Amino acid sequence: MAELDTLDIVVLAAILLGTVAYFTKGKLWGITKDPYASSFANANGVKAGKTRNIVEKLEESGKNCIIFYGSQTGTAEDYASRLAKEGKSRFGLETMVADLEDYDYDNLDEIPSDKIVMFVLATYGEGEPTDNAVDFYEFIYNDDVSFSSGNEPALGNLNYVAFGLGNNTYEHYNSMVRNVDKALQKLGASRIGQAGEGDDGAGTMEEDFLAWKDPMWKALQEKMGLEEREAVYEPVFGVVERDGFTKDSPEVYLGEPNKMHLDGSPKGPFNAHNPYIAPIAKSYELFSVKDRNCLHMEVDISGSNLTYQTGDHIAVWPTNPGAEVDRFMNVFDLAHKRDDVISVKALEPTAKVPFPTPTTYDAIVRYHMEICAPVSRQFLATLAAFAPDEEAKSEMTKLGGDKEYFHSKVNIYHFNIARVLETVGKGKKWSNVPFSALIEGVTKLQPRYYSISSSSLEQPKMVSITAVVEQQYLPGREDPFRGVATNYLLALKEKQNGEPNPAPFGQTYEIMGPRNKYTGIHVPVHVRHSNFKLPSDPTKPIIMIGPGTGVAPFRGFIRERKRQAEHGEEVGKSILFFGCRKESEDFMYADEWKEAKAVLGDKLEIVLAFSRDGPKKVYVQHRLKERAKEVNELLEKKAYFYVCGDAANMAREVNTVLGQILAEQRGIPETKAEEVVKNMRAANQYQEDVWS
Repeated sequence: MAELDTLDIVVLAAILLGTVAYFTKGKLWGITKDPYASSFANANGVKAGKTRNIVEKLEESGKNCIIFYGSQTGTAEDYASRLAKEGKSRFGLETMVADLEDYDYDNLDEIPSDKIVMFVLATYGEGEPTDNAVDFYEFIYNDDVSFSSGNEPALGNLNYVAFGLGNNTYEHYNSMVRNVDKALQKLGASRIGQAGEGDDGAGTMEEDFLAWKDPMWKALQEKMGLEEREAVYEPVFGVVERDGFTKDSPEVYLGEPNKMHLDGSPKGPFNAHNPYIAPIAKSYELFSVKDRNCLHMEVDISGSNLTYQTGDHIAVWPTNPGAEVDRFMNVFDLAHKRDDVISVKALEPTAKVPFPTPTTYDAIVRYHMEICAPVSRQFLATLAAFAPDEEAKSEMTKLGGDKEYFHSKVNIYHFNIARVLETVGKGKKWSNVPFSALIEGVTKLQPRYYSISSSSLEQPKMVSITAVVEQQYLPGREDPFRGVATNYLLALKEKQNGEPNPAPFGQTYEIMGPRNKYTGIHVPVHVRHSNFKLPSDPTKPIIMIGPGTGVAPFRGFIRERKRQAEHGEEVGKSILFFGCRKESEDFMYADEWKEAKAVLGDKLEIVLAFSRDGPKKVYVQHRLKERAKEVNELLEKKAYFYVCGDAANMAREVNTVLGQILAEQRGIPETKAEEVVKNMRAANQYQEDVWS
């Protein structure tokens, strides 16, 4: 046999290596994957290959209780997580929390009767499902709903519990949970216990949840034969310190929301998982008084694929103030470790780490935790076990268990978790609290939504925000309770307008963002589409009620009609009822209304209510009643009626006054007038964009 020459040997070696590579998929020499790299780092939707079959998911993960949530601002998701933890610790249930948009629903009929399904459902706006629950709601509430197995009744095997999050200032209070509950029962499912309803409008959401929860667990115990055990804290997340990294390591997240932002190449779609870091084109003060601030900001979205329509909302992703970050770090004895790098890993397969890792303690607390929010009574009860001494433990147990005591000591002051623990511990550090318990117990820092005050017809790539800087003075509290996002925006405004080190009200922010990526005054945002819209026919009259910053969307509406008129289009009559305290202090956009009037002429009327300029207080609802005849005539011409602003007082009173106007002007009983108003709402002729 001929001798192999060098070339033959090289070729044979290459073939051998190629064969080994093919059959081992490179595992023999592949780079070991970081076991703590978070799958959440790529937060742009469901991973490829992840099952949407809920029955499959329950089986493969060994779960017997699933908690579905429909959440817009994160509260429903938080309640779902709390139910999952309690079910596990008190009753040994194998629980999982599930986003409704991550699963299909046609096999709900295949969930075995020995498994429990919970629904925690927020109602959004005028009785609508939250964005992540739209598909589920349309499926379950459809008269032609069909399931995979064809059982009769379809959901005869399904045992469920339900809790709703609503706001009684809206007409369709808690309609999501009510309608879903009705649909499930119609399909033969068995509800365990009462369907709970939390009321954000009355400010009782947390106590409503706690009051519903205990009898629900009791009913569930009886129905499913559950045995209660002594609740012991079991971490859902493992926290590992990463000695090989520093905060300057390029793989370490310092507040970036996902991998694209970390790599410096963020791409769309920009949404609730992936913000656009938008330049602020300009910002200025709308009030001319020292102790109150109202901001006008113009956010440039031209570098993104974001679009909006007049009447939509913009979401601002805030950063926590430095003083509160420091307070939190100090009370939990983390200040000396703030820049230490950690990875967080889910200890059970269905849990999601709520931020990308590896990261630092500081980044988590500053960019991802809602540390300034008022603390919940249930969370205080959970932390009692980790108190620094018996006295603090006893006080925490009392605060967690006694509703009235908690209200008098904590709730009325809107204290956050760090402030409560500073007081209860009398300055002692709470170093026994596992960081995993804080990840689980402190809710995720949520974007804040603002009605867009610009017109997409006039400025398609520039979004305006009109926002009062929130500060609430509470009796017995030394400093005012301050809004997280609006004070952050105030710092950005000050920076943009020449203040080198802005510290509004003594608060500082990392306004340059993680790794100074927000230089040039940027803010993370996304757009949320709204149903609060101008009529498609521009000749239709519109009546707008918008006191204070409730005027925001109506600035957009009026600018849109002004632009339409400038382009030669015929537009209908527009009346804006605007109210503020004093003409000399907070009459927002006064010059703009004059400019619009110059173009629109008698097609625009601004009716003003200055509550503190005269001997008695005058509000928009009073001005509305004074114009009863004209309002009724416009409504008979099918005018659209819009209300934006405070839900609890103004919006309710406007609704009542409108009923009175219709009764008086049309000579009908008030009950009949109320029916007319309800029909206007149902036909989308009466629209609200209100907040409590």
